[in-house]
Amino acid sequence: MTKGLPAVFRLCFSLVSSGGGFKLTSVALKLPVPQTTDLALTYQDAQKMDRESELRLLFEVSQALNGNVSDLADHLEESLTLMARYTGMMRGAFYLIAPEGDIVMEAAYGLNPTEQKRARYKPGEGVIGRVAATGRPMVVPSVSQEPLFLNRTKARDLKREDVSFICVPIILEGRTVGAISADRLFADEVRMEEDMRLLTVLATLIARAVGVRRDFTARHEAMLEENRRLQAIIHQNFKLGQLVGKSKALRNIIEEAAQVAASNATVLIRGESGTGKEMIAGLIHSNSLRAGQPFVKVNCAALPEGLVESELFGHERGAFTGAVSGRKGRFEMAHGGTLFLDEVGDMSLATQAKLLRVLQEKEFERVGGGETLKVDVRLVAATNRELEKMVEEGGFRQDLYYRLSVFPLSLPPLRKRPEDVMDLAEHFARKFSADPQNPIKISSEAFKLLRAYNWPGNIRELENVVERAAVLCGPEGVVFARHLPVWLQDRENPVEPKTLVDAVAALEKRLISEALEATGGHVTQAAKMLGLTERKMSLRMEKYDIDYRPFRAKNA
Repeated sequence: MTKGLPAVFRLCFSLVSSGGGFKLTSVALKLPVPQTTDLALTYQDAQKMDRESELRLLFEVSQALNGNVSDLADHLEESLTLMARYTGMMRGAFYLIAPEGDIVMEAAYGLNPTEQKRARYKPGEGVIGRVAATGRPMVVPSVSQEPLFLNRTKARDLKREDVSFICVPIILEGRTVGAISADRLFADEVRMEEDMRLLTVLATLIARAVGVRRDFTARHEAMLEENRRLQAIIHQNFKLGQLVGKSKALRNIIEEAAQVAASNATVLIRGESGTGKEMIAGLIHSNSLRAGQPFVKVNCAALPEGLVESELFGHERGAFTGAVSGRKGRFEMAHGGTLFLDEVGDMSLATQAKLLRVLQEKEFERVGGGETLKVDVRLVAATNRELEKMVEEGGFRQDLYYRLSVFPLSLPPLRKRPEDVMDLAEHFARKFSADPQNPIKISSEAFKLLRAYNWPGNIRELENVVERAAVLCGPEGVVFARHLPVWLQDRENPVEPKTLVDAVAALEKRLISEALEATGGHVTQAAKMLGLTERKMSLRMEKYDIDYRPFRAKNA
C-alpha cells in the first residue's frame, strides 16, 4: 500500500533574455518521495514524476538555446536530442519559413543529411505545409493512413513501420515562422495530447530564440549596408583623386572622415605640416549634407594679428584706418556651409574668446559694428601644434579646445605610410607632365631613393621634389636619380668614391642603367641617348656587368 503523501509542491519557472538567447534562470522543485510497498507507482505519483521530467527538459532546452544566435541550427539540434532523451521520440525536426516562402528543415534528430535536404514544402503542402499555413497543430495517429503525410524525407518505410506524427506551429508575434514535428511509436490519444502540449511549450521557447536571431540578423544586415554605403563614398572619392594611397593608415582616416561627414559635428584635424589636412577637410565637406554650400578656408597662421578678427567676422566702414567700405567676414561667407580654420593654434587668446562665442551662440558682430549677426556654419579646424600642452601653458583656451575636438582626426606623417610614396609620386608626375597622354615616368632607381627618404615635409615636400624632377628630366620623360635633389642622391651612395676613377665609373654605370631603363632594354636606342656607338655601349655594359634583359622584361 502507498502511504500518505506530503502536500508540498513548489515550482518557480523564470525565462529571461540573455546574450542573444533565452535561458531558464531558476527551477525550484520539491516533490514528494513516494513510499510504496511494491514496485508499482500510483497514477498520481507517475504523473508527478512526468511533470518533473518535463520541467527538466524545458530547463535543459532553454539552456541549449542560450548561446550565440548565429549558431541557432546547432542549438536546435541539441534541443531535439534532449527531446528524444526525455520523450522517447524516434525522429524530430524543426522547420523555418524561408524568405522566399518555402518551409525548410533547419535541424533534425534521427535523419541523415540527405534525408534532411529532401524536406522542403510549399505553404499548405503536406502536414508540415498545412501547419505552417494555418498556424494550427496536427496529430496523425498513423502516418500510413494519412493522405496528407508525404514522407518526403523517405526516412520511414511505411509498409513496415507505422508511427504517430505530431506537428505544432512556431508562432512569433502572431505570425507562424516555422513548425516542430516528432515521430513516436504508436501511442494512445491521451499520450499524444500530452506530447502535443509539450511540443507547444517548446515551440514557444524556440519562437523567442528565432525572434532574437531575426533581430540580430536585421541589425547585422543594417550594419553591413551602412558599411557598404560608407565604402561607396570612400571609393567615389578615391576615383575623384581627392586622396591618393592604399595604406591601411590612410584607409582608416578616410573611413573616419566618411563617418563624421554625415553629421554636423565639429572636427579637429591633427597632423604635421604637409600631411593633407586641408584635403581631408574638403573630403568631409564634399560628403556632408552641406556639400552644395560654400567651403571657406582660412589660414590663421598666414594672417597678421590685427587682421584675423576682421577676416573672420568682417568689419564695418570706418572701423579702422583703411576700412573705406564694409566687408563680410569668412563666417558670413560660409553661412550654410563649412568653414575650415587651418592652423587654429596660432590664434591669439582674444580671437579665441570670440571664436568660442560663435561656436556656443551661433552669433557675432562685425568689427566696428553693433548689429548681432547669426550664422549656420559647420566648423572644421586643423593644427600641427600640441594644443594640450598649449592649454597647460595658458596659450590656448581649454573651453575652446573641448569645443573644437568633438571629433578629432589624426593624420599620419608620410614616413609612417611609405607604401603610399610610389602612388603619390606617380600622381604628381602625371600632374606635372606637359603631355597628359604621355605622362612622366619614374625610374626604379629614383623610386628607391624616394621610398628610402624620411620626408620631414611630408606630402608637400614630395610634391615639390617631383615637380622639380619633372622640369629637369625634359623631353626624356623619365625621372632618374640624377634629377632628384643632391641630398636625396647621396642616400644612394652614402660612401664617397675614394678616387676620381671610381667616381667616373659609378656615374657611367648609373647613366647606362638609366638609359636602358628609359628605352625598355633596347641597347641601340640607349647608346644613341648617351651619344655612344652600339659597339662602345656593348663594351661598357660588359665592363660593368650590365644585362639588358631585366630592363626589357620589366617593360614587357
